[in-house]
Amino acid sequence: MRSIWNGAVSFGLVTIPVRMYAATEQRNVTFNLVHREDAGRIRLRRFCEACEQEVPYAEVAKGYELPTGEVVVLEGEDFEDLPLSTAHRIEVLQFAPAEQIDPVLLGRSYYLEPDEGAAGPYVLLREALGRSGRVGIAKVALRQRESLATLRVREGVLVLETMLWPDEVRPADFAFLEEEPEVRPQELRMAESLVESMTADFDPSRHHDAYRRALQEVIEAKVAGREVVSVGPPPEPGPTADLMAALRASVEAAKRRRPAPGEGGRRRPAASGEETRGTA
Repeated sequence: MRSIWNGAVSFGLVTIPVRMYAATEQRNVTFNLVHREDAGRIRLRRFCEACEQEVPYAEVAKGYELPTGEVVVLEGEDFEDLPLSTAHRIEVLQFAPAEQIDPVLLGRSYYLEPDEGAAGPYVLLREALGRSGRVGIAKVALRQRESLATLRVREGVLVLETMLWPDEVRPADFAFLEEEPEVRPQELRMAESLVESMTADFDPSRHHDAYRRALQEVIEAKVAGREVVSVGPPPEPGPTADLMAALRASVEAAKRRRPAPGEGGRRRPAASGEETRGTA
C-alpha cells in the first residue's frame, strides 16, 4: 500500500504522527472507450466552448457559476488562505457509543499507521479506545474537503472512516409513509419467523460478486474466440398475490438453506425482546 496522507492524530494534548492508507479497493472490471470499427482508443479532451479550442491542463481553472449565468474564476492561491486547520491533523472532538452512528453517514475507510517513533502513543490510544467500546468523532480534511470521521480499532489498527455532514443526507420523503397499509398480526408473526429462520452470524467470505465473475467469463470467451450465449436477465418479480403463502414458503426455504454446523455463518437465535445493536 502507498501512503496517501501524512499528518497527526490530535487526541487532547497528545499528538500522534501517522500515515494514512486507503483500507478498501473496488474490484471492478474496467473498460476503455474505443471505436467499434477499429478498437482505436477514444480520448476525452479538454475543449473550451467559448474559443472552440483544446485547452492544456495548465490553463484550466475552477469556475463557480452564479445564478445570473456569470462565472467566478478561482485560482490555486484563492484556496490557500481558507481556514482549514485539519489539513494535516485528525482532530478528535469527542467519543461516542458506536451504535449512535447512523451507517448512512459513513463513507470511505482508511488505515492509520504510526509514524517513526510514534508507536507508543498510538498503541495507548488504540488500547484505550478498544477498551472503552466507543468510537472517536473527529474532523479531517482530505482533497480540500473537510469531513467528519469516526476513529475505531480493527485488527489492531486504528481506522478512520469519513462521514457525510448531516445536511448531505436526503430526507426519506415518500408518499407511502403518510398512508401505510394495515399489517395483520398473523402476517407480522410470520414475517418475524422468516427473519428468525434467516438469522446467522455474518461471514463475508460466503458472499461473492457473481456479476463480476460472469463478466470476466464473457471477456475470456471473447478472447478464446468461443461463441457467447446470453441467457438474458431474470424475470422481474411481480406483486405477491398471497402474502401469507409466500411468507410460509420463504420460511421453509430459509430453513432448508440454513448452513450446517461447521460451514460458517452459525445461527444465533435472538432471545425474546433482545435488542440488536449496530456497529460503525
